[in-house]
Amino acid sequence: MNQKHLLRFIKSKLRKEPDEVVIFRDGTYLTLKEVFESLDLTGYDLNVDLLDVHADKSTFHRFDKFNLKYNPCGQSRLREIFLKQDNLLQGRFLGELTKQVFSDLSASKYQMAEYRISIYGRKQSEWDQLASWIVNNDLYSENVVWLIQLPRLYNIYKEMGIVTSFQNILDNIFIPLFEVTVDPDSHPQLHVFLKQVVGLDLVDDESKPERRPTKHMPTPAQWTNVFNPAFSYYVYYCYANLYTLNKLRESKGMTTIKFRPHSGEAGDIDHLAATFLTSHNIAHGINLRKSPVLQYLYYLAQIGLAMSPLSNNSLFLDYHRNPFPMFFQRGLNVSLSTDDPLQIHLTKEPLVEEYSIAASVWKLSSCDLCEIARNSVFQSGFSHALKSHWIGKEYYRRGPDGNDIHRTNVPHIRVEFREAIWRDEMRQVYLGEAVIPKEVEK
Repeated sequence: MNQKHLLRFIKSKLRKEPDEVVIFRDGTYLTLKEVFESLDLTGYDLNVDLLDVHADKSTFHRFDKFNLKYNPCGQSRLREIFLKQDNLLQGRFLGELTKQVFSDLSASKYQMAEYRISIYGRKQSEWDQLASWIVNNDLYSENVVWLIQLPRLYNIYKEMGIVTSFQNILDNIFIPLFEVTVDPDSHPQLHVFLKQVVGLDLVDDESKPERRPTKHMPTPAQWTNVFNPAFSYYVYYCYANLYTLNKLRESKGMTTIKFRPHSGEAGDIDHLAATFLTSHNIAHGINLRKSPVLQYLYYLAQIGLAMSPLSNNSLFLDYHRNPFPMFFQRGLNVSLSTDDPLQIHLTKEPLVEEYSIAASVWKLSSCDLCEIARNSVFQSGFSHALKSHWIGKEYYRRGPDGNDIHRTNVPHIRVEFREAIWRDEMRQVYLGEAVIPKEVEK
C-alpha cells in the first residue's frame, strides 16, 4: 500500500461514513466527521503532502522520527482509526484496506507477499483479538502469508505498569500458542489463523545503545528492572520457546513457525552473531559488511538475507553504499524485499520498484534478477507445493539438479558455479570432511 492508496481510502470513508462512531477520547465518543473537525480538516484539504507518511531526509539516522511517520497528518488518532486492528471499530477500516491490497496482489498474479502484523506481549488475549480480526474480516488470500512481529518494548510496558517482569511478555506471547497447539478447540480462530502464519520477527531500533549480555544476567522471571534486555536476550528466549513450540506442532502434524528477525540493520555486530546461531533467515543484515568473519559464516550456512536497500537509504545507509551487490556477487543467499512500503515507496508496485531501481543502479542483468527472485522463493514461508509450482518440482535438490530453467530462467551454469564454489569453501573449512546434504531445507 502506498500513501496515495491510503489517502483515497480515508477520503472515501469520510465521504461515505461521516457519522460512523470511530473513537473514544477524553470521555466522549466521536464520529469520523467530528474527528476531522477537531483537527480542522475536511476531505477537500487532504492531500499526499498533508498526510505526511513518507520518509524524508529528516528520518535518516532518526528512527524515532521515522516511527512518527506512521501517524497520518501527524495524528495518532488517525493511526488508531485507520491502521489499527484493536480499536473501537474492531479493525473494520484496516480490514477493508487490507482486502483492497489483497485484490491488487491477486490482479498482479505473479506477486506474493509476506505481511507483518504486531503482537506486543502486553496481554494473552492479543492473539485471540488478532485471530478474530483475521477470521471475521475474511482476510485470506492465496497470495499472502503472515509473519508476526514482536516489538522489543519491555522497558515501556514496565514503566507503564503493564508487566512486572520480562517473563510476563514471554508468557503472553507463547502460552496461547502452546494452548492452541495442545487443544485447537481452546482457541478455534487462532488455530485457523496459525495455518497462515509462517514466521516470528523481532523489530525495533537496533541503533539504541544497550547493555551487553553476560552469564550473570537474571532469568526472565527475575528481570524486573526498568531496562530493556539486550537484543541477544530477546533472540535467545524467543528462539528457545519457538523451538519447543515447533517440535510440539510437528508432532501433531501442524504447520511450524520460523524465526526470522530484523537483524544487522544498525547497532552492535553482536546482533548478527546471535541471529546466526538461531535464525532461519533475517531481514537486512547490512552490518555484515563490517564483519568479514560473520559474512563468511552467513555464506557457508546460506542463511537468507532479505535486504531492502530503499528502506536502508531512508534510515541508515545511503543507497550507493549498500552492500547488496557485493553480497550477491560473493554468493550469499540474498533477496530483495520491501520494508515499510507506505513510508518508503511511491508507486503501487513497491516490489517492482525495489527490483527496478536495484537493476538500474547496480546494472543487474536479467539472469541476476531471476536468481534473486529464485532466492526469495527459497527464503519465503510459502508451502512446499507452491514452491514446487513456482520454481520446479525438485527445487529442494542442491545444484543444477534442483534448477528447472523453464521456471526459474536461471541458467544451469550459474547454479553450478555457485554450488561448486560453496562446496570448495565447505571442504576447506572442514578439512575435506564436510558432510554436505543433498537437499536444501524445504
